[in-house]
This record gives sequence, C-alpha cells and structure tokens, in this order.
Amino acid sequence: MKRDLSRLNANKYDVLVVGAGIYGACAAWDAAQRGLSVALLEAGDFSHATSANSYKIVHGGIRYLQQADFALVRASSQERNALLRIAPHLIHPLPIVIPTYGYGLKGKAILRAGFLVYDLMTCDRNNGIADRDRWIPNGRALSRDHVLDLFPGLPTEKLTGGVIMCDAQMYNPPRLALSFIRSAVRAGADAANYVRVINFLRDGRRVTGVEATDVLTGTNLCVRARVVLNTAGPWADNLLKEGVGLDLAGSRPSFSRDVGLVVKRKSSHEHGLATSARTKDATALIDRGERHLFLLPWRDYTLVGVWHKRHTGNPDEFSVSAEEISDFIDEVNSSYPTMRLTPDDVTAINTGLILFGDENQSTDEHKFAKRSSLIDHAGDHNLDGLITLIGVRATTARRMAAEATDLILTKLGKPAVKTRTDHTPIFGGDIPSVENLVRRAQEEAPLALPPEAVRSLIRNYGAEYPRVLQYASANPELAQLVAGSQVVVRAEIVHAVREEMAVHLEDVILRRTDLGTAAAPKGESIDDCARLMANELHWDAARTREEVENAIHFFSHLGAKKNFRIAARP
Repeated sequence: MKRDLSRLNANKYDVLVVGAGIYGACAAWDAAQRGLSVALLEAGDFSHATSANSYKIVHGGIRYLQQADFALVRASSQERNALLRIAPHLIHPLPIVIPTYGYGLKGKAILRAGFLVYDLMTCDRNNGIADRDRWIPNGRALSRDHVLDLFPGLPTEKLTGGVIMCDAQMYNPPRLALSFIRSAVRAGADAANYVRVINFLRDGRRVTGVEATDVLTGTNLCVRARVVLNTAGPWADNLLKEGVGLDLAGSRPSFSRDVGLVVKRKSSHEHGLATSARTKDATALIDRGERHLFLLPWRDYTLVGVWHKRHTGNPDEFSVSAEEISDFIDEVNSSYPTMRLTPDDVTAINTGLILFGDENQSTDEHKFAKRSSLIDHAGDHNLDGLITLIGVRATTARRMAAEATDLILTKLGKPAVKTRTDHTPIFGGDIPSVENLVRRAQEEAPLALPPEAVRSLIRNYGAEYPRVLQYASANPELAQLVAGSQVVVRAEIVHAVREEMAVHLEDVILRRTDLGTAAAPKGESIDDCARLMANELHWDAARTREEVENAIHFFSHLGAKKNFRIAARP
C-alpha cells in the first residue's frame, strides 16, 4: 500500500470517499469490491480520531430491545456476526455480567426474560462462524454467590444475582480500519492519508470532485469523481459548509463527547461487569433505572466507561478536564468500591465525538442517536454527485457502507451488485481458528520472540503476519523487540513505513503498533522506533528530534500529578 498522489491527480474515479475513519474505510472497501473505481482521502492519518478511540465494544443490539427497536436489534446482531466472521483476529467474544438488585423491573427474572426474547430474535447470531470458540452463547442467569465469586467487591445489599450476556470486543480499532483500507487497496482503490480537502469541484449543481492539499508538502491536487461520499464524521458538516456553502440547518447533526478510561488493572478472569451509572437513557420504553457503566477486560488493562457530554463547538476543540476525570473515578468507585481507582491508575483516555440525539434535550438526559445519517444531497439540497454518511457506531459501519454503495450504484446508473463484505474476510482475516494460528506461529517464530509478542502479531495482522516477519529474515535485528517493549517487534516499524503509509512517529506508536495504544511508551521505545523510521524515511537529526518531541508532547499533562494520554486529536 503506497501513497501515490500522482495517480489521484491523474485519474477520474467512480467514487471519492472523503474521511478514512471506520465508516470511510468500510465504504472504500465495499465500493471497490463491487467493481467501482475508488479513491480514499484522509486529512490526518487513517483512523486517527473517534474511530481509533472508541470503547472497543461491538454491540449485538441488546440495549435496543429495551427501546422496542426490534429492527435495530436484528441489524446489530447481524453486524456483530459479520465482524466475527470477517475479522476474527481483531474481534472476539466478550462475556459481561449484569448484577441484579431487588425485584420487579430491576430484578433477575425480568432481565432473564429479556435475554430469552433477545436470544430468540438473534438465533442466527453464529451463522457462518466455523470456530465454536468464537460463538456468542445464550444469556443465562447467575446466582448471587456466583456473581460475588466473579466480582467480590460488589455492594451486597438487595443483590439477587445477575445475568451473563455476551457481546464482542475489538482488539485494536485503528488496525481494524486499516485492514478495511488495505482490503480496498487490494481490490484496486487508491488511498492517501494526510491529504486535506479544501474545496469541492463543481459543474453547476453537480459536484465533480475535490481540490485538496498534501499536508506533508503543501502541494495542491485535484481528485475527480462522479460521486463524492463525505464520511468525515464530526467534520462532515464543516466540510459541506466550506466546500459547497451548504448549511444543514435543521438537520445539522448533534454530537456527544464520549470518554473511556484505560486503567492499569488486569482482570483475574475474562468477564466484564456492567454496573449502574448516574444517568438515564431517555429513549428506554422499559425503564430499569440508570444506564450501565462498564468495566471490561482488555489486554492487560481494564476499560472503564463510557461517559457522555454534549459537544456543540468546533470538532477540533474538545478536551477532558482533570475535574471530569475525578468525577468519573468517583462514579466508578461508588458503583464498584473494590476498584478503589485513583488518577494514578489511569494510563490513557479514549475520547471522540459520536452522533447524539435531539439538540433541545436537557444535558442530564442521554438520548443517543440510534441510526446513522445517510444524506443524498441531490434530493435534499439540489446538489447532485454528493452524499454524506455520518455513522453512529463502529458496529454498523459495514452495513451503512453497503447502503451508501447501493445508492452510489443507482446514481451512477450501474447494475445492482450485491455486497459481499458481510462474508468476505478482510485483509488478514482468512483464519479458520485464531488460537490454532497462534500456536503454529509460536512454534515457527524466531527464537528471540516471546510467545506474547507472537500472539500480538497474530491479533494485529492475522494471517498476514508473515509479511511483517519477512523483514526479520533479511535483517536479524528486526526480529528483536523494540527497546522497552514486551510485545512490539522492530519489523513492525519497518512494515508500517513500507506497506502502511506511516509517515510520522505518532502514526506508528498510536495506530500501527501496540506501543502507545494503552499507555505512554517508555522513552527508550520512542527513541528506538524513531531510529528505525529515520533509517527508512531518511530523516536527518533535526527531523528525528522533532518527531520524538511531538510524540512525547502527545502524552500530555492533565492535572498536576499525572501524565494522561488524551488518545484522540483533531
């Protein structure tokens, strides 16, 4: 996968996708797979913002049962199933325990009945998944003692037991998006990061492409296409205003700033915990009380969240304050006192902007958008050749991308071609059994690599892991771990530059490898990574020093006593 702007400038495409988060990545893959010529542009690095900093849950739709939205229950379950099929190395089942207190609507009987309905509605949720270890089981009731065995620190007053459900979890969201992009490129798409759209090309009331700037060199280019698909997420509205002077007015999207904490606590088991939060879901028809706060095992850490706050300002300008972190921690400790969290336990903060609800709702309610927004501007604004897709959750990105491609095919006057992205493995995903592949790779890997480093390679690259290790066969130094890291192999740095368009040190630390995805990497890791990139990209001493300083600055101070990583940037 090479960054070739000359091709982008010379060709005319069927569709140009602007924005390479998870929705843009899926759209490029779906359109390319259906035979369209595709270009994909991203103003920053691929999947650098909200898509990289989600809470990593792949939702199966159980919460929509409470809202009586049965169509969305089915759709979410089907999309979870699709991701477990096509990306087995990056998506895995995650059991979650929901304790129950008292009786009635909050009791175990009602909750278990709800899961029985859900299990019946999603009885096809494991279709096409050959590896039974990756199946989503039925929900089941747990006794009070069993719940306390798993989570002994739960408040015991009125505790009646619980229910165990199973959803799915992403191992590495940026690499999931990157795998979709690599699938698109393998199917013929042209993609480039660090290319910012500054204007739309127009022929009267028809959009014919974009004018863009190469952020790395300042060079301008024009990318022409018969249809432009705007998947810029929180920036989609600004892009329309600045590019074509289009104001969405009453249909302007509203966004919530979501925050999740990464905590240096490794769970003793594989189960997550859902406890009561302080806020309510205003869309619930069956009111069981407060929304849930989740504590989920992830790698050697615990993910804590999610907290929401309406964001009405510039999408480039949002932050998380030390006071908010303190409030979040207080809420966790009140829900699950045994955690005894302090700010020193937090190693990273994942935050981004997602579609919210009614702009006029009160700020102490949480009425979240349930469906993505797909707008054909020909019908809504008399501007042909332009479509906007703003997504809600990563879970449904593939499905919404397919719907967008259906619309594009219609607009282009091309025959309908059914999507195959629901069952075609993405780049690295052609794996009958992840655990069997891990065992085989551990047996065949260079002796210098510990088993956990090999497992990390499989989880990030799947069946394509030999492409990474091939560099080590030519240069034995690349078979060693990055200095200070326990799992990242030096060959990954070279691979990121040569085959994944990594151009900055942050690209590699935050989105191509596991170096900085959960905590600030050690200084020696940053230096070693910079040395390897400098050799590949021919950086001089000044450029190398600048890249190191920028990377260190990213792991910025939040509060007087603690370095927090704000794991999202505009």
